[in-house]
Amino acid sequence: MTTGYQSSIRSAQGQLEAARRLLNTEIADYPTPIAGCDAQFNHLLAERQKVLNAIRVLTETIFVPTPRTPTEHAGVESR
Repeated sequence: MTTGYQSSIRSAQGQLEAARRLLNTEIADYPTPIAGCDAQFNHLLAERQKVLNAIRVLTETIFVPTPRTPTEHAGVESR
């Protein structure tokens, strides 16, 4: 069974993947030559990076320190 927030996260990931594909297509179809100061192209690259960062954040495992595991590589204390 999937909880509401997990469904929302999967939906967000799907939307971000769709945005990534659209941005990749738009970048690939951008007319050449591209000047180094082409603000519109640079904006597309920046938007793609934001989408990629959001996808990464949604899929990575986050370490939350607790008294039993104060550092990421510390084993769980047994008592």
